[in-house]
Amino acid sequence: MPLYLDPEELNQAPGAMLDLIGAMAFRAAGTAQRLGVFEALPATVDDLAGKLDVAERPLTVLLDALVRFGYLNCRDGHYALGSAAEGFASGLALWHDVIGELWTGLEEAVRTGHPPEPYYPWLERRPGTSRAFHDMLAGMARALAPAIVAAAPEVSGRLLDVGGGHAIYSIAFCQAAPGLTATVVDLPGALEEGRARVEEAGLGDRITLIPGDVGDAIEVRYDAALLFNVCHGLAPEDAAALVARAADALEPGGALLVLEPFADPPEGTRGHAAAFLAGFSLNLAATQGGRLPTFAEVAGWAAAAGLTGIERHPLDAPGTDELLVARRAA
Repeated sequence: MPLYLDPEELNQAPGAMLDLIGAMAFRAAGTAQRLGVFEALPATVDDLAGKLDVAERPLTVLLDALVRFGYLNCRDGHYALGSAAEGFASGLALWHDVIGELWTGLEEAVRTGHPPEPYYPWLERRPGTSRAFHDMLAGMARALAPAIVAAAPEVSGRLLDVGGGHAIYSIAFCQAAPGLTATVVDLPGALEEGRARVEEAGLGDRITLIPGDVGDAIEVRYDAALLFNVCHGLAPEDAAALVARAADALEPGGALLVLEPFADPPEGTRGHAAAFLAGFSLNLAATQGGRLPTFAEVAGWAAAAGLTGIERHPLDAPGTDELLVARRAA
């Protein structure tokens, strides 16, 4: 939580109290985001109340709480963004909706092993949340793509990108390899922004976007296949089946690239990064019936599919995602 407490203050508060304050801070920030507070700053409370058409008294209480939580600053009655609010607008909007709505079914998901409301159908019914989700994925992809291309083996020929609707990874690989062509398969809504990005990059003749699902059969052979942040949204047996289908679609000598924040991160990962991985895995269980796999687990799926030369590549980029590379025998 964005509370600026020194170690002495942290040691004086029970852990459960800090969790409660963190939950309050998160819901308050999500409420402010949905009301449009962050986009309207800097402003006074009078200006905000008129601009957002909200009651001034509770708005003042909300703004002052956000100052305490670190999301806002206030000087001489003028409110402005604090460091905690910078660069997290789309992520905050998404997580506010996911935790506020889908996590109410966490108990049932743990009891039965199935989320009461599957994530993607829920997302499709919420255009605003869907935009926030795809904006967040696109932002992550833009940050990771250069490091992934640098860490991956050279890719040439034909590339399959399963679940990469924003097309950012396919664009990056095509820009790095002039002769490469790519096929992106994803749900129709996920492909909308990808199509615009492909045209903007001038790659409409080299990248094809096909509506489909991760469970669809793969009918064409490719020289490389990307499964980027796809496996963790599936039950382990379904993820293993997807890896097997992608492996079968590879030409001899072709490479499978799997991007995941593995459940067994590199040694030295601790603090908020390790805690987020655990929470994210729990979110997958609550919303998709999935979980974060370990590297060994994904490597086992690849080996069972007949792939060899399995390697683990950390990325020179922020975050905890890593790259698994495996090859079909020549």
